[in-house]
Amino acid sequence: MFVSHDCLTFVPSFQAFRIFGGYCSPLLKIRSSSRSVARNLCSLRASASLPQKSKAIPFLDRPPALDGSMVGDVGFDPLNISSFLDLRWLRESEIKHCRIAMLAVVGWFVQEVYHLPNEIYSSSVPTEAFWKTLATGPMGQILFWTSLFEIISTPAVIQMLQGSGREPGYFGFDPLGLGKNPELYKRFQLSELKNGRLAMIAIGGLIHQSFMTHMGAIQQLQQHKFFP
Repeated sequence: MFVSHDCLTFVPSFQAFRIFGGYCSPLLKIRSSSRSVARNLCSLRASASLPQKSKAIPFLDRPPALDGSMVGDVGFDPLNISSFLDLRWLRESEIKHCRIAMLAVVGWFVQEVYHLPNEIYSSSVPTEAFWKTLATGPMGQILFWTSLFEIISTPAVIQMLQGSGREPGYFGFDPLGLGKNPELYKRFQLSELKNGRLAMIAIGGLIHQSFMTHMGAIQQLQQHKFFP
């Protein structure tokens, strides 16, 4: 038997199920949906509290400063340097080293096939040519002009760190107008970083290989000599 509180009459239980059964399923659905929402909230809180993993090194936690907002950020910072130094300054330094390394790799191969008309430029082995030019003066000129450019560009870096809005590595050098399209500009930025990172690894390998074999890269490939 079932008591109806609104009309104070006794109703058989199977009739009550039929009358009020239509209201039970929505209530059950509401309860089940509320439970699922609570579970989702708990899982979101748990995932938010756990540190995210680095894309570059999946078994290490992603450093807090590397939040993916910069182009080319894959969370690679195994020494956690970004927690101690400004990320904009680190990116400025990375881009400069990328550009220097890309020029160095090109010059490394050009130096083997073309020489300036002077005896001090006659060596086809890049490491030997370096010591010759360092002793006679040309390498000192290169160091002087690069140091001068570094001094001139320092105020722009300081203003960037003070919040001027300047992007790291930006000096307005775009003679072909490649940066007019924002989407293409981001793609070119990423290409510059990837090629620059590869060039930094490459120039390090070329230098050590030349020290071991006393040959240039092209000569090593021709003679198939990669070890002393």
